[in-house]
Order: sequence, then structure tokens, then C-alpha cells
Amino acid sequence: MNYHQYYQTDVINGPGTRATLFVSGCEHQCRGCYNQSTWNPCSGHEFDEQMQQRIIDDLNDNRIKRRGLSLSGGDPLFPANLDAILALVKRVNEECPGKDIWLWTGYTLDSLTAAQQQVVDRVNVVVDGKFEQALADPSLVFKGSSNQQIHYLR
Repeated sequence: MNYHQYYQTDVINGPGTRATLFVSGCEHQCRGCYNQSTWNPCSGHEFDEQMQQRIIDDLNDNRIKRRGLSLSGGDPLFPANLDAILALVKRVNEECPGKDIWLWTGYTLDSLTAAQQQVVDRVNVVVDGKFEQALADPSLVFKGSSNQQIHYLR
């Protein structure tokens, strides 16, 4: 898996102060997407063990209280991303007590494959659905268009 950007301190992509990872790879290619540079799964930087450890360390750093991890992109549930994302969310669940995980995806919960569902089973909140430019609304919180749904899972 590749990633485009990592923000060790973010207050935009989810509630509270968070760590946010924007992964590469998206097959939805929504018209009006603000992050088109993440569509190509080969773009960006390699997501390796060192980067995964950095995220864990940042989440556990008590000098900056982070509420959790946000996963966006691209699409964290893009098939080529699933192994790396599953490994990351498992580590966050096991090694970062009290931290929540938010995940944005263009897939809908009712259309997930078994492999995608394994990831979703380990996150707290999923914002699902493709961005629809005709339904875009800048007043919406944590989503870009009114068709997208916020699912509080655990």
C-alpha cells in the first residue's frame, strides 16, 4: 500500500485531535473529489513498518492527546490496501487503548466484501458512500455530500 499524506496532529478529519492517514488508491473517482491525486494506488510513498510504528507512537504520545486515528484517501477499503489497513487497525486496537478509528470510504456498508468487512469490524466510525457533487454541502460535518452516511459502529 502507498499513502499520500500523514498528519500526526489533525483537528479537521474527525472529532478532537487525531492522527490522519491519507492512503493511495481509489476506484470510485468521484466527480468533484478534492483529493484526486490519491486515486492512483502507485502514487505517494510506500507504507512500511516504520510508518506504521510512527502512527502507533504518535497515538500513544501523551504530550499531544489524540482521540484517535482517521483513515481517508484515496480509499482505505480499496482492495490493494486491505492487508496493510487491517494490520494497522489491529495494532491500533491492541496497542492504543482508548483511541477510536474513523474511516472514510466510497463503498457502502451493504456492498462490502468479506475482506473489507474485516477492517470495518475493527473501526469505530465509518463514513460511507461516494462523494456526489450534485449533493455536496459545505455545511455538512465530516462528510462532503448528503448521500454519505456516518455509521457509529462501536
